[in-house]
Amino acid sequence: MSRRIPEITPDLMLRAYRAGLFPMAEARTSQRLYWLDPEMRGVLPLDAFHLPKRLKRTVLSGPFRVTTNQDFGAVILGCAQPAPGREDTWINTDIEALFRALHRQGHAHSLEVWQGDALVGGLYGVSIGGAFFGESMFSRATDASKVGLVHLVARMRLFGFTLLDTQFITGHLAQFGTIEIPRASYKAQLTAALEVATHWTDTPDEAALMDAIRALRPPSPE
Repeated sequence: MSRRIPEITPDLMLRAYRAGLFPMAEARTSQRLYWLDPEMRGVLPLDAFHLPKRLKRTVLSGPFRVTTNQDFGAVILGCAQPAPGREDTWINTDIEALFRALHRQGHAHSLEVWQGDALVGGLYGVSIGGAFFGESMFSRATDASKVGLVHLVARMRLFGFTLLDTQFITGHLAQFGTIEIPRASYKAQLTAALEVATHWTDTPDEAALMDAIRALRPPSPE
């Protein structure tokens, strides 16, 4: 279900996320924002993340370099731009401005995926307590957004997060173990996660991060 909202501020955004709601626009050019509170919520269980062996090799020794909060503006802009199969986006200019403000306040984070000096993928979201609310991702090279997601999960496990909210489930996310849970179950998990003390850092210990990635497992055989 959704409700039209006439005005939104960064502080209201944080209160809404704590209550289990999130805002979206109908299109990039839309002037209206809505609160969403889906009956079924997408979550990616951190202890059941599926990392295929081929992708694991790419993450550990492939052509990509991953950074955190180095170019938030470029990441959200990349997520807002049209892409094959996604000719429009829910990220309008108001959403973009609000998340830039949350980033300046230290609440919104980006992961950048680089190939050489070129930004080829990334993702962004909001962290509160032990919850990370994933918002969007983009890719301009094969596996780039997948590599970003693997790094996000590894960082969350390393930093002590307990809830990765994907909002909805897609085929792209389902392959990594994303599931849908009822609203009541989601809000119970959210309440618990908000009480968890975590510490997001832009420069985690590299050896510890690599160990966290190596600890991720492929899907169990059927």
